[in-house]
Amino acid sequence: MAGTGFLGIVVLGLLAIIGSTNAQLQMDFYAKSCPKAEKIVKDYVNKHIPNAPSLAASFIRMHFHDCFVRGCDASLLLNATSGQSPEKNAIPNQTLRGFDFIDRVKSLLEAECPGVVSCADILTLIARDSVVVIGGPFWNVPTGRRDGVISNVSEANANIPSPFSNFTTLLRLFNNQGLDTKDLVLLSGAHTIGLSHCPAFSRRLYNSSGPGGVDPTLDSEYAANLKAKKCRTPNDNTTKVGMDPGSRNTFDLSYYTLLTKRRGLFNSDAALTTTSTSLALINQLLSNPLKFFYAEFAQSMEKMGRINVKTGSEGEIRKQCAFVNS
Repeated sequence: MAGTGFLGIVVLGLLAIIGSTNAQLQMDFYAKSCPKAEKIVKDYVNKHIPNAPSLAASFIRMHFHDCFVRGCDASLLLNATSGQSPEKNAIPNQTLRGFDFIDRVKSLLEAECPGVVSCADILTLIARDSVVVIGGPFWNVPTGRRDGVISNVSEANANIPSPFSNFTTLLRLFNNQGLDTKDLVLLSGAHTIGLSHCPAFSRRLYNSSGPGGVDPTLDSEYAANLKAKKCRTPNDNTTKVGMDPGSRNTFDLSYYTLLTKRRGLFNSDAALTTTSTSLALINQLLSNPLKFFYAEFAQSMEKMGRINVKTGSEGEIRKQCAFVNS
């Protein structure tokens, strides 16, 4: 009896290992179930992103914000349900755009292979493909994610790093997701593209401890230019500013160059220069060719895309990205 019991435990253990192995993300996950899936996503992105390149920044930010709350499960895409305010209502997500773009891609995939391709995989693929279209780095996107069914505004507000965060807070939030200082520095490099609204940084111009209310860690000439030509009042909620001025549609190293000149737009950007470890990583990126940054960024993006993913029988494959299945 003891021997039989031990054998049963071994068999169950092996089955658990096999089950968990089968449930992992893998390259070309849809090769048999929906062989055209990744091409459909890529073709749509290639057709439309060149006409709206700023969406590339929104999609990479959307992917980032999704993965930091309940893992990369497309919970960010869910609309409100009775008694529940969703992640997309959270403060850091209120300026996101491109949800309709994702819905259109989902519709194409549902027409090709109903109930097969998850919204979580669609978002991850769109984020990668849109960055590639504007000349940015390529990274592998293993697929097989399933969609979550819970979306909570308070969890988003608590877990998504803020542009006002200091280094300690940033690193804690990254560590909570299994990411380290290197990932923090590299993923922040996505700020080389895209725009920000003034409220994300205007307190550095009007409500800080330096002369005239300007943050003393911000380059004074840069601050003066922002106040004179961009965010002219503390209450400007509409003006948009390039996070990497002069290069906001180009995926390059100028973001890091600006950090070393105290011209990072957010507190969270400036925070990257406040520790010897993170500053050394910035200088390492700047001392190497652009392709080095691309390769390192790609590794961190693939790592982020694996955060707490739902696979196997977890979650569901949503029929519509904004709603759980009935």
